[in-house]
Amino acid sequence: MPRLLPSLRPFLQALPEVEAPDRKIIYRERLLWTGVVMLIFLVCCNLPLYGVPVNKSPDPFYWMRVMLASNRGTLMELGIAPIVTSGITMQVLSGWGIITVQQSKDDRGLFSGAQKFFGIVLCFVQAFLYVVCGTYGPVSELGFALAFIIGLQLAVAGCVVIILDELMQKGYGIGSGISLFIAANACENVVWKSFAPVSIQTARGTEYEGAVIAFFHLLFTRSDKARALKEAFTRGNLPNLWNVIITVVVFGCIVFFQGWRVELPVGEIRQKLTTTSSTAKGLGSKTHLPLLRVLPLIATTSSRSSSRSTAVSRRRIRSNCSTPGTCPSSCTRPSFRTSRSLARCFTHASRPTC
Repeated sequence: MPRLLPSLRPFLQALPEVEAPDRKIIYRERLLWTGVVMLIFLVCCNLPLYGVPVNKSPDPFYWMRVMLASNRGTLMELGIAPIVTSGITMQVLSGWGIITVQQSKDDRGLFSGAQKFFGIVLCFVQAFLYVVCGTYGPVSELGFALAFIIGLQLAVAGCVVIILDELMQKGYGIGSGISLFIAANACENVVWKSFAPVSIQTARGTEYEGAVIAFFHLLFTRSDKARALKEAFTRGNLPNLWNVIITVVVFGCIVFFQGWRVELPVGEIRQKLTTTSSTAKGLGSKTHLPLLRVLPLIATTSSRSSSRSTAVSRRRIRSNCSTPGTCPSSCTRPSFRTSRSLARCFTHASRPTC
């Protein structure tokens, strides 16, 4: 079966690539690059799409936007969805054996390049699917030219996110680009909903969107202080103080469990010598990654189970071949002609049947 990754080499050479640093990046410079990447991402999160009307209808992807670092009606409408989808798909294909990846440096480079290529393709596919499916209105009302411009904006913004993620992966920044984008998007939402100075006209009068600012505004403008205090904590149409308090408590619990250290024994066997060591891991060291890696885990588990069953069958054949005078019929099968079990069968002179 021909390998798929080498056939993609001509396409991968045409892709934009971030070169690996030729020197060790100092911590201050990495911190600067991380800040620049986060600033570019936040600007894209607040830059509205050209030609998209303001849509006040319920957001069908509201509960997914935090995990995908997405922001409705902006350049970051897609968020990290193309990166996550391409990573999951490539790992599933590798786990199923459809794509063969060796442990060489060249194969690992081809695999990462193919993942980036597939991510860029998904940027254009998902962008135009958003437009065609009527997320911003019917295409007949938008017009073909405006629909094309909207889709092109989403696709180019998705490609920029892929380049920024690669910049972080190459060692210029601190941590992972996906984790940085999710954290930046979540922190932006928390800060905005806590301190937004935007006034909104409601049935109860003028209120502020930010929960903290609304708390002081209600206390100073309402004559009934007890009712104002209750409204600041329990208002349902806008963020309230209970939302802020629960968010701070959850954040504190995560930081607390992140600081816990668990010693994990690690064993290593080399040249019949067993050495043991231990490494410390925090309880929250993986955070959101298990949610983003469920499908690759299933694929990897299935591939490992199949490889284990093959290894068990070969060990059985090897044990049977080691017994003088016996040779299983599976030793003569074409699938085992190049295996070590067949070689051991031929080395025993007391077994003419082999």
